[in-house]
Amino acid sequence: MAVIRDVMPVFELYQPASIDDAIKLLDKHGADALVLAGGLDSMDWLKDRLKKPKAVVDLGQIKELKGIKETNGGLEIGAMTPLSEIVRHPVVREKFSLLMEAAELVASPQIRNQGTLGGNVSQDTRCWYYRGGWTCYRAGGNICYADTPTSVNREHAIFDADRCVAVNPSDTAPALVALDASMVIRGPKGERIVPAEDYWIGPGIDITRMNVLAPNEILTAIRIPPTMAGAQFYFEKVRDRQVWDFALVNVASAIVVSGEKIVKARMVVNAVAATPRRLKNVETLIIGKARNEETADMAGKLAVEGAETLRHNAYKVPLMRNLVKRAIRGAGATWTS
Repeated sequence: MAVIRDVMPVFELYQPASIDDAIKLLDKHGADALVLAGGLDSMDWLKDRLKKPKAVVDLGQIKELKGIKETNGGLEIGAMTPLSEIVRHPVVREKFSLLMEAAELVASPQIRNQGTLGGNVSQDTRCWYYRGGWTCYRAGGNICYADTPTSVNREHAIFDADRCVAVNPSDTAPALVALDASMVIRGPKGERIVPAEDYWIGPGIDITRMNVLAPNEILTAIRIPPTMAGAQFYFEKVRDRQVWDFALVNVASAIVVSGEKIVKARMVVNAVAATPRRLKNVETLIIGKARNEETADMAGKLAVEGAETLRHNAYKVPLMRNLVKRAIRGAGATWTS
């Protein structure tokens, strides 16, 4: 299907100065509104004329959505905080370096200067059929073009596919789940707190959206508790190019060791399903065990149980298995496949 790329569709641009004003605008326009954070994902939709909102609500003027502050041993990060600021922040680097590593691997320095944490975790999927204007399930049609005998589906899901096989593209999302973060959401009825693990939703719940935000709600902040502060962190992202590209698979882990035994662990992979995939079975398996080759091998095999591949993405199974093994073994370990 050809995509018309000429001028953006006509829309009303609003630049509210407060969260309350932004929510009022979203409540008024509902599904006809598009929220603009850093604009990197939204502008693609607008330039390609695939989304034609009647109103665009730009959050860039709302100062209370920006900044990082310490709270009870943890952090609260405004949703409009640029990724580059997160990478440079001393407390993030000292206590929660997992998020720093994930944010630092997003795209390029120029994009990290403009892109925001809230935008990175809330962006839409990158499936090229969907982004190309094909009327798939996610776009309101009755077929998944990425799941046919002749599809090009190298970057698609190996877990939890339900009609749609598109994946979550965020790098910071798995890090936030591993850090036991919470998402602060505001709407006309007030504020609600959602665990990061429950922020993203799969096609079995709602095939038309990637997260729990209602049309009249915005993500205002991300809260990271001290739960995993100072843990042993590991983040790795495998992609085709060293900049710009989205992950083929990424992994984020936070592990606490006492003596030679693992006493606490949170491990998450992304780009293998429509939502970041927390590996609770692996976490349970490794508690009480040493961070060694034997534990890593068992964890890697368990992590990929139940994977269902498509025509071109079977490579994701050994890739994910080996990334989990590397995360168990930790940074600096000598790696053999």
